[in-house]
Amino acid sequence: MKIARFTVHDKVSTGVLDDHKVKEITGDIFGDWEYTGASFSENEIKLLAPIEPNQVIGIGANYVAKVEDIPNELPEIPVFFFKSTSSVIGPEDKIVIPDRIDQVKFESELAVVIGKEAKNVPESEVLDYVFGYTVGNDVTAPQFFHEDGHWTIGKSFDTFTPLGPVVVTDLDPSSVYVQANLNGNEKQNSSTELMIIPIRKMISYLTTVMTLKPGDVILTGSPVGAELVGEGDVIECEIKQIGTLRNTFAASRKTANNY
Repeated sequence: MKIARFTVHDKVSTGVLDDHKVKEITGDIFGDWEYTGASFSENEIKLLAPIEPNQVIGIGANYVAKVEDIPNELPEIPVFFFKSTSSVIGPEDKIVIPDRIDQVKFESELAVVIGKEAKNVPESEVLDYVFGYTVGNDVTAPQFFHEDGHWTIGKSFDTFTPLGPVVVTDLDPSSVYVQANLNGNEKQNSSTELMIIPIRKMISYLTTVMTLKPGDVILTGSPVGAELVGEGDVIECEIKQIGTLRNTFAASRKTANNY
């Protein structure tokens, strides 16, 4: 099933995408919901980010170039970071490059959407707590990273977390390909088999630290090939089983201080 959020006639709605039509639903997507009877063609609607996250958590440096490079010993404490919920945008929205810099970095990723409260979940049960999967772009301004390794500012500018186009609920995440095309040229194309810390392990670890809630989004890392880009560049992040998340980079009209 493909879950979408969209606007039509100035109203924000949720629906199920099926055969190029969106069937509107009402209720709790993580619990009980039903169809309203209304449906719309894809050209009648504007897709939004398919989820409004409670929190967005990312993992750093989680891909290798080839299977042989996966380390035998995994890090005892993985590098996780938070992104602001205000950074979330949807398909075709502009990614705004902060003032005083000319370039930011795209990072195409598989994003996991949590479906029910999860605490101290063993790896073998992790996928029972997953609602679905979407495509994420972990946009980054490394110029704003703190010299001591603090990433929050460089990851959290408004518009820095495009998500979409839909949440797919029936996906096997173990061997999908995470791709990115910049201005029509392929830059990333790697299987999730190349993750250093697999999805089950990363989510299980997180639940030993914090309680995950329905609607939390976890960005699972970006394959090799991410690049710095500038105003006017068009990035298409794609996972074929989910769809293509397309956004254009734009220059800022506001100021951010770079301390």
